[in-house]
Amino acid sequence: MALPVKRDDRMPAERGWDALAQFQDIYAQMGRLFRDTAGQSGTGWDPWMPWAPAIDVEETDDAYLVEVELPGVRKDDVAIDVSGNEVRVYGEIKQRERKGILRRQTRKVGQFDYRFTLPGEVDADKITAELRAGVLNLHAPKVEAAKPRRIKVTGE
Repeated sequence: MALPVKRDDRMPAERGWDALAQFQDIYAQMGRLFRDTAGQSGTGWDPWMPWAPAIDVEETDDAYLVEVELPGVRKDDVAIDVSGNEVRVYGEIKQRERKGILRRQTRKVGQFDYRFTLPGEVDADKITAELRAGVLNLHAPKVEAAKPRRIKVTGE
């Protein structure tokens, strides 16, 4: 079974091929595939098996913008750790109390954990995070040395 891959034909020419990033993407996709098929018990998701949320990482000239899908998560139930350019987003979606008989459950509950490496260095003291409408938005500014600069050419 082939996994869908989002390709950007501009990436190889503009930024070069990043084998580590592609390996991390494939590893994350395989993990999600495994959890989606083997991680379910008869009544739904296994709350003891951590799962990884869907994530997008966008790079601008001065920052990395990260969007993490966390529907049903409260801000007190999510944590973010940054070490260098490695980021870990983890927490828990708590099972809500039910009054009736749960006949089917496909919504993910339990612990989630996602680790990834940003392609460049960030200023950890200036990273901001906001959770709104089930999406966690991280803004990770690049360090000054990592920002692109234009050099003025002098001479004839």
